[in-house]
Amino acid sequence: MESRLTQAALRGALRMAPLAMALALAGCSATEFYWQGLKGQADLLSRARPIPEVVQDTPDPALKAKLIRVQDMRAFASRELALPDNRSYTRYADLGRAYVVWNVFATPELSLTARQWCFPVAGCVAYRGYFVEADARAEAARLAAEGFDVHVSGVPAYSTLGWFDDPVLSTFIRYREAEVARLVFHELAHQVVYVKDDTSFNESFAVAVEETGLARWQAAQAGAADAAQFAADVQRLQRVRTEFRTMIRATRDRLAALYASGLTDDEKRARKAAIFADMRAAHERLKADTGGAVVFDRWFAGGANNAGIISAGLYADRVPQFAALLAEEGGDLPRFYGRVKALAALPKADRDQGLAARVPPDNSALSTVGAPRRSPSAGE
Repeated sequence: MESRLTQAALRGALRMAPLAMALALAGCSATEFYWQGLKGQADLLSRARPIPEVVQDTPDPALKAKLIRVQDMRAFASRELALPDNRSYTRYADLGRAYVVWNVFATPELSLTARQWCFPVAGCVAYRGYFVEADARAEAARLAAEGFDVHVSGVPAYSTLGWFDDPVLSTFIRYREAEVARLVFHELAHQVVYVKDDTSFNESFAVAVEETGLARWQAAQAGAADAAQFAADVQRLQRVRTEFRTMIRATRDRLAALYASGLTDDEKRARKAAIFADMRAAHERLKADTGGAVVFDRWFAGGANNAGIISAGLYADRVPQFAALLAEEGGDLPRFYGRVKALAALPKADRDQGLAARVPPDNSALSTVGAPRRSPSAGE
């Protein structure tokens, strides 16, 4: 076992070696940042074991049951959602911490323009990720000292875009089944389409895939002993996520109008505080109305500010457009992926225009694509 794990880590390190050599030419701070990423990824790979081995060896019945269920989700993802059929999410890694990485977002105090970080392979994105929470907090503190609004978000899963065999992680395996399925479908979707320098496009596409995937996974559970409870969990999750998106959009619109106004900076700061107070109150009403759902408490704890709005918007801005595009294809996911890949190949302005033309008037497209006209397979 130790030999195989060591070899897996070595293979991963060798795949990262060209990048490491390139980074040696970067500045000191950049090199330190990339080095922590290389070490973190290598450590993650070294901990990964085939799920059947873990199922056989673990004395934890709850973990065993969850991993068996993930195997079913993984097979479903390739068979019914046309997601990549590879070794991703066929292994399990226990990290011994709450999150795999912590992302740092930053914006100016009176602006919704996100600070950008650019990386090899991934391109420019609106966040910077750290495998050690203290490092993320230190970067956030440095940016805050410069006057930025900052938001720190713990991340339970991420995709390496097919560069590595991403494992199932201890950071999310004990979530409710609806959340686990959502994460697996979302991260696999990033292996289908990824556009450099367009985080909103990438994340909104993956959310559209995860949501239709979750609806189809739920339909496939019909007749199971816990089908009713699972359906209730999905319904509550979707409602809270939808209403949170609505709050994000409304808050962002109010902030954009405020920052574009002719008010003084002090007046803008006062009204900004009032806008976020309104959002907190709306969230508390939503929690009370949904029986205490706390799914977005973590977002507020990470920083309810301009940077937090940016972080949430990346996962919500274009979901209705992608859902409408999927509806145009009658729920046929392989054809939908083909359409999205064609959009991804366009210049950004043309890509944005192509999506903007497909906003449903009532933003209801997601409810129309839960089940396809036929069940696609990965080979189509």
